[in-house]
Amino acid sequence: MLKKQYFKKKPTCRVTFYTPSAIEAETIFLVGDFNDWDEEATLMDKLKDGRFKMVLDLEKDREYQFRYLVNGSEWHNDWEADKYVPNPYTGDNSVVVT
Repeated sequence: MLKKQYFKKKPTCRVTFYTPSAIEAETIFLVGDFNDWDEEATLMDKLKDGRFKMVLDLEKDREYQFRYLVNGSEWHNDWEADKYVPNPYTGDNSVVVT
């Protein structure tokens, strides 16, 4: 799930990424265009309800592809992404539009 907050005086959008609680995991990394697809750069915080959360300030008027890396081996998309695009490996990437 994506939650967006726009700022009147900043050229950024604060995006909160949430995974569904149905994804059971020890660790989840948010991996995408915003961190050069670094699989260890953006560790998400685990919430008490079982979901994971990460907040990023992203440049407005752009599209960012991303995926969730679960337990270092499973790739998941965001079930409520703004859209999806095919990736060159397997399946699709999630996209957030700011």
